[in-house]
Amino acid sequence: MNLSNDIDTDSSEEMMAWITQYCSMFGHDYFVEVAPEFIEDDFNLTGLSSIVPFFRDALDVILDLEPDAPIKPSNVPLVEHAAELLYGLIHARFILTKQGLHLMAEKYEENCFGSCPRYYCEGMHLIPVGRYDQPGIETVRLYCPNCNDIYLPSSSRYLNIDGAFFGTSFAGLFIKMFPEIEKQCKERSKSQFSLKLFGFKLNEKAQCGPRMKWLRQYPKTPSEIAEFDQCEFESPAVEE
Repeated sequence: MNLSNDIDTDSSEEMMAWITQYCSMFGHDYFVEVAPEFIEDDFNLTGLSSIVPFFRDALDVILDLEPDAPIKPSNVPLVEHAAELLYGLIHARFILTKQGLHLMAEKYEENCFGSCPRYYCEGMHLIPVGRYDQPGIETVRLYCPNCNDIYLPSSSRYLNIDGAFFGTSFAGLFIKMFPEIEKQCKERSKSQFSLKLFGFKLNEKAQCGPRMKWLRQYPKTPSEIAEFDQCEFESPAVEE
């Protein structure tokens, strides 16, 4: 009986697709499974062959295909690393599609990416984001749509994930795709902590005063709201 269970376990491990196995690895909770149909479309891979070494072999690994020619044993680790890099860059493009956005929304609702550590954000869910679209520059950061700031992941197991695997465009598109996120931000307090000395607030020009307070200021008057809406998509006109 135990032998049959072992055989079933071994066969299930052999049948597990590379994408499923990669996304289920420790520290890969942020990733979603990219649809093989998306990867098989050459248009979605435009420009990646010049970035990823061993591109064709890495693509065969991701899609669980047999390579055209046997891979040299010395190149096996390089091909495996190239497959991880290629999948990450494809992942950054996939999560910009409707299917990818909905898969990431499921993780967002489950609070897979964590909550904002800022007290006044009241546990606002974070969104993974990269500050650069080029790989190898910086690891993934987490963006809070309430305070508009970015944070490092709370666990070190996520610090080896490249920020380019999520890209610079995902967070903005994600918020626009799901307006309820902006609604959640409006329901939260915009209060900011201010230091006091013997009951008096410190002057903003003081060395320990809230000199960076403007970073979290929000438009209130109709004119400020109109200017904000204009600046969100285009540069404001400068009056001479």
